[in-house]
Amino acid sequence: MNDWPEGWSDDNRGSNRYGRGSAGEQPESARSMPHVQRRPAPPRQRPIPQQPGGYDNGGPQYDNGYNTGQVYGGGNAGGRGNGHGGDQGGGGHTQGRPAPDWRRRIKIGALTLVVVVLGVSIGTYFWADSKLKREVDLSKVIERPEGGDGTNYLIVGSDSREGMTAEDKKKLHTGGPKDQGRTDSMMILHDGSNGPTLISLPRDSNVEIPSFKGSDSGKLYPGRGRFTKLNAAYAMDGPELLVRTVEFNTGLRIDHYCEIGFGGFAKIVDAIGGVELDIPKAFKDKKSGADFQAGKQTLNGEQSLAFVRTRYAFAEADLARTKNQQKFLAALASQTATPATILNPFKLYPTMGAGLDTLIVDKDMSLWSLSQMFFAMKDVTGGDGKSMNMPISGFSGGNVVWDKAKVKQLVEQLKNDEKVTVTEN
Repeated sequence: MNDWPEGWSDDNRGSNRYGRGSAGEQPESARSMPHVQRRPAPPRQRPIPQQPGGYDNGGPQYDNGYNTGQVYGGGNAGGRGNGHGGDQGGGGHTQGRPAPDWRRRIKIGALTLVVVVLGVSIGTYFWADSKLKREVDLSKVIERPEGGDGTNYLIVGSDSREGMTAEDKKKLHTGGPKDQGRTDSMMILHDGSNGPTLISLPRDSNVEIPSFKGSDSGKLYPGRGRFTKLNAAYAMDGPELLVRTVEFNTGLRIDHYCEIGFGGFAKIVDAIGGVELDIPKAFKDKKSGADFQAGKQTLNGEQSLAFVRTRYAFAEADLARTKNQQKFLAALASQTATPATILNPFKLYPTMGAGLDTLIVDKDMSLWSLSQMFFAMKDVTGGDGKSMNMPISGFSGGNVVWDKAKVKQLVEQLKNDEKVTVTEN
């Protein structure tokens, strides 16, 4: 088959530089080529490499008119392509699509995580802070002693039934009216540089009720040298008179007040899944509902309340009960302040909600101060922490009489934030 245009031959291709047409020889001055009908050239493209086993490499390539894999109209100029969306460099990455910058992505992800954590933490702080019931005004307390080093908290467990249903009262063996207006337990927690010290004040302590200003009326009531049980001060005029009485009989300034009722106490225990205790000796008490065997066991809210309220089952009565209260509160704080609770929102928020809903504090108590008190309580049984009863010298008419000399020494050590060496006996 002759591939040359009509009128051309091998003879005139080399011997005549202008060629010949059917009309004969053209003048040299014309220097024109005969009109040849050709197929339009395809768009600019690279030569198609010869595949092994294909056509003869020596002759011209046959154009069959089929697309050879080029991608037209793509992002590369001129429609050039190699079948993979455009030219590739030596690294094998498509031009216009650089490799992901993982270092930058990790930085952005870490920054996003930090912002989210900060946002949740700040939101949680303000939510919890708004739930605190700041109902106690210590500015109403008169004739206060000078402050010392460290921070002193008066922690009160009241027998308030507020918010409890009749079924709750029966279940928790509390009985009584809605609000008894008495304190079931009282403790001073000193948090200082020598470790925390927890001192229980027996509810039957024989103390003098001093002069005081009525928390509601503002009326001044003179002291008459009247001695009575410590928990009666709360019944007479609430937390402010209780603080005034503790300060008057000890000489120690109270910086913060914190109170929780029966219902809130039980809910906190249930929210964290119970508190594990090692009870050395079995005991029962009908009035509190206590019925415990000796050994390690996990107490729920109902059992915990019975444990800290029991006194008739012990020969030492209220003094034995205060020891159990110290033991339980330290265990509660220790088992609550764990990663399993703090980092688990399904435990943290119910626990905080249960406690904050029934917690009553003074007007100057912040959430930060409350958390410091909580962690100081946790450290009472570990490190340099110490727990004890207020030193006593005996009993008078069924009331507990404090040892005045030891109390004075104890208060001086607390004021100066020294290591407590005073013993309770």
